[in-house]
Amino acid sequence: MTLNWLKKKTPPNKAQKDKEELPDRQAVYFKRLRAGLSKTRAILTTDLEDLFAKKKKIDDDLLEELEKLLITSDMGVQTSMDLIERISDKSSKIEDADELKNALKEEILSFLDAQTQVSDKITSHPHVIMVVGVNGTGKTTSIGKLAARYTSAGKKVLIAAADTFRAAAVEQLEIWADRAGADIVKQKEGTDPAAVAYDSIEAAIARDCDIVLVDTAGRLHTKINLMEELKKIKRTISKKLPGAPHEILLVLDATTGQNALSQAKSFNEALDITAIALTKLDGTARGGVVVGIFTALNIPLKYIGVGEQIEDLQDFDPVRFVNALF
Repeated sequence: MTLNWLKKKTPPNKAQKDKEELPDRQAVYFKRLRAGLSKTRAILTTDLEDLFAKKKKIDDDLLEELEKLLITSDMGVQTSMDLIERISDKSSKIEDADELKNALKEEILSFLDAQTQVSDKITSHPHVIMVVGVNGTGKTTSIGKLAARYTSAGKKVLIAAADTFRAAAVEQLEIWADRAGADIVKQKEGTDPAAVAYDSIEAAIARDCDIVLVDTAGRLHTKINLMEELKKIKRTISKKLPGAPHEILLVLDATTGQNALSQAKSFNEALDITAIALTKLDGTARGGVVVGIFTALNIPLKYIGVGEQIEDLQDFDPVRFVNALF
């Protein structure tokens, strides 16, 4: 997505849209999600049907092949093994590919439903969301989309441009802030990111802002360890506003597969992540990573990104997701 593209767009005003359009909009969202999961669906439908056609019944060989398919979809080894164990327990009741798919849907949904869902209720003022993730995951763009979402809901938003190591990040945030009608606090390139975060909280309090979105570096151009820098930002925010940051949102790129899971583990160990946004579920990714992240980490998935438009950052809905997988 280019900066020129950003300049040409204006954020949608959701408040002005008729409520009668909601079902149609949800249908469009589901269609985009389904398209984004096409690669995974091919594995879990066509490949599975071919597999069952060869065997006609569930035996150890079929279960082994099914496990390989699940791993191929990026669910991860342990998650795939757990699913196979559950399917094996039901094998006597499964007679065809459709019944096998239904059993998989049921078990996958049970994994996703077991996770704690994130509440959107905002109880602090300002409510500070620190956004982290490696460069290239769509972190800065996700912040812009969140800013547009909050401002369209009537919230006063301030963006903290604390990724001072990448000039393009600040420029991009400025464009998003302008589009969303949000305030922005920035300083010159190379400024201490923690100082930007501190000044942003101070400004948000003075301006009576509802939401503060803090962008952070995903890679440093110095020998400073990234996690230590992020810990410093977190401490600084808390020093200025006790109890903040109220959310630490990790942005992950679904196309990186199991590498996204490794990133999640590293960021969580350092910062105690409260929620995840998984971007780029746009047809190139293997969506099984969603299930893998849920089962490997006790971190709820709050948002999924299925495209470049503002509205393509969707709230994660386990039922809708599983239906789109099949």
